[in-house]
Amino acid sequence: ATSAAPAAKAAPAPAMPASTAASSTPAAPAAPATTTAAGKAPTAQQGKMATCNKDAGEKKGADRKAFMKECLSTAKLTQQSKMKTCNADAKTQALKGDARKTFMKGCLSNKSAA
Repeated sequence: ATSAAPAAKAAPAPAMPASTAASSTPAAPAAPATTTAAGKAPTAQQGKMATCNKDAGEKKGADRKAFMKECLSTAKLTQQSKMKTCNADAKTQALKGDARKTFMKGCLSNKSAA
């Protein structure tokens, strides 16, 4: 049984023949981040990545890496500040249990509450 395993690895089927890949338009940009491979809407993290990639523009190498790190960490701080604000609002309103859960869900999903 162990001798059959290497044979299976030795002959992987190519995903696309080289001639087909060469005939496609290589300069075409990747599809916009409107859906994931599974056909679902992008996650918040995927949205941040798409925005930061777009904003990075023509940056290359270390400049791009530094820009992306800053851009993505800024988005995280925004989420942290949103969480802090929503928690304070829930505490001020003395919300408990399901009422707090419902309030927090609505507060955190509100895009303008950043």
